[in-house]
Amino acid sequence: MKTRGALTRRKRQVLLLFVLLRLSQASLESGRYSVEEENEIGFFVANVARDLGLRVEELSLREARVVSDDNKKYLHLDLQTGDLFLNEKLDREELCGSTEPCVLHFQVLLKNPLHFFWAELHIKDKNDHSPTFLDKEILLKISETTTIGTTFLMESAQDLDIGSNSLQNYTISPNSHFYIKIRDSGEGNIDPELVLDKALDHEEEPELRLTLIAVDGGSPPRSGTTLVVIKVLDVNDNAPEFSQEIYEAQVPEDTPVGSSIISVSAKDLDAGNYGKISYTLFHASEDIRKTFDINAVSGEVHLRTLLDFETVQSYTINIQATDGGGLSGKCTLLVKVKDINDNPPEVTMSSVTNRIPENTPETLVAVFSVRDQDSGENGRVICSIQDDLPFILKPTFKNFFTVTTDKALDREMRAEYNITITVTDLGTPRLKTEHNIIVWISDVNDNAPTFSQASYTLFIRENNSPALHMGTISATDRDSGANAQVTYSLLPPHDPHLALASLVSINADNGHLFAVRSLDYEALRAFEFRVGATDAPKHRLLVLVKDNGEPPLSVTVTLHVLLVDGFSQPYLPLPEVAPEEPHADSLTVYLVIALASVSSLFLFSVVMFVTLRLCKRNKATSVGRFPVLEDHFPDHLVDVSGTGTLSHSYQYEICLAGPSGTNEFKFLKPIIPNLPVPGPGRNIMENANIRNSFGFNIQ
Repeated sequence: MKTRGALTRRKRQVLLLFVLLRLSQASLESGRYSVEEENEIGFFVANVARDLGLRVEELSLREARVVSDDNKKYLHLDLQTGDLFLNEKLDREELCGSTEPCVLHFQVLLKNPLHFFWAELHIKDKNDHSPTFLDKEILLKISETTTIGTTFLMESAQDLDIGSNSLQNYTISPNSHFYIKIRDSGEGNIDPELVLDKALDHEEEPELRLTLIAVDGGSPPRSGTTLVVIKVLDVNDNAPEFSQEIYEAQVPEDTPVGSSIISVSAKDLDAGNYGKISYTLFHASEDIRKTFDINAVSGEVHLRTLLDFETVQSYTINIQATDGGGLSGKCTLLVKVKDINDNPPEVTMSSVTNRIPENTPETLVAVFSVRDQDSGENGRVICSIQDDLPFILKPTFKNFFTVTTDKALDREMRAEYNITITVTDLGTPRLKTEHNIIVWISDVNDNAPTFSQASYTLFIRENNSPALHMGTISATDRDSGANAQVTYSLLPPHDPHLALASLVSINADNGHLFAVRSLDYEALRAFEFRVGATDAPKHRLLVLVKDNGEPPLSVTVTLHVLLVDGFSQPYLPLPEVAPEEPHADSLTVYLVIALASVSSLFLFSVVMFVTLRLCKRNKATSVGRFPVLEDHFPDHLVDVSGTGTLSHSYQYEICLAGPSGTNEFKFLKPIIPNLPVPGPGRNIMENANIRNSFGFNIQ
């Protein structure tokens, strides 16, 4: 079984890898922006909302953010305006070196729904570097017999800028013996060559001092200088020659510091000091000089620092061999860095939702990206999560993944999940990275209370004292929090003539049953009653109704809000009505809200029915515990059973008993008796008759 499970996981990982490769080739929307280097933080780049064709408020609603492959935060997106700003000062030379164009890749991630906008930020060069000679002094040894027109290689200057801002020309201080010739190296660089224009005479002038000037093409131009010291030597007619023009070496990136990577060799046919050769690195950048050195006598090249394939993959090194007479030859050493699997995969979380509601399918839990800085098989990765969890890992764009629920979850079955994202590369040995996400399932009121037993039998003695504790019933709710708070109440009896309220009462909070009065065995030997348990299917609001009299009179009442699912409740239970003064006004308000699920996205539409009754006690009769008008309107909600239960009707209206003395209040009555549940966006107030005018304030 373990072998079969491992084979299944391997097939799934291979399939996921192929899907990722296919998705990485998909073309998405893209944009291109450009800024000049060295701009200050907060510099405006572009308005992303306009480029994406979005309203500004959508950026916040869809949780827009800027992400990049290297997880650097070069840019900042203002969700209030849609403007994209620089988040730090950019140095083109530091970011890209001599690479042109200098491009920073980033993506704008839009969540809900998930979408990517791929973009490039081009960094333009600024003439902020002067040409620089690494050596403050250049020493040349030239024989006095050197032929006119002979050229001598000179150390070139370096300019970190590019294009027209880079190094453009060399000049030399006026001298009758030499002039400068510019040679194109073929790699976009120019090298100075010193050309002999007049024969030298050791006896007349054994040493010459010249100033070599390097100038760039900026506006205004920048320049750098170095001193050229020329020693005029006696005759030396043979220059060193290397055994080969190009040497190659492949060096693993974990080669220890100080290791010898290769030896070069040159010969000179001259004898004595003129045939003695010394080796130096020639036209070498500062980076090369930090990384390599050469033994001046043996020509053996050593490592000075550790190599890093992820930073530099190859080096081109010029080596010069100079004899004692000042003549020289050169060769080129190509060093190729071999990659080893020394970087574990990296996981960057872009979005995590740690709490999701139950009963909701296909919920987005996390968005993340993976990368491995190694190359080849060492840089290819496989991403997975545990197989025994109800979540799905999906590749999206490029190296981005999402974790979503596989089905609707049930909090009562399991309230917490620990998801482990495992990313493994294909190198040798394989390296992996794990990232844990804890997801909590929030409760939805999807369980009704259940009693511990279907029926209870209680034995009470006659002539008992009032308020005697008769027994206790118990119900539980599998939901949590307010959804699990159980309230007990007596339900209307099957026999409407049986006034149970005069026999027993129940504690709504704990289910304790009490005798209301002393019982008589000879008068009543047994009776049944029903008890209901509800969780928290209830909300209350305070309503204030005020007239325009002098002084104005007002009355307050509790507005009972009942949430029902598509009018599945056949009646609305009424609370106790306290006895009032004979001539006092009473106002009772009921609000029924029907919730209907209209789509898989769980958008809700709301239907509200309001019943207001304002009547004079001296003009009303009482049925049960609630006053009813003698001449109530048709279809008015009335208490017909004496138990506090209203008859059910889809047609409601507001009635006013007695002269109101004002025409300020408003009320509505639906025309259609069976009012359908409205669709999304439809106004429930449509097709309603304005019957009168009354106003009330909700506090």
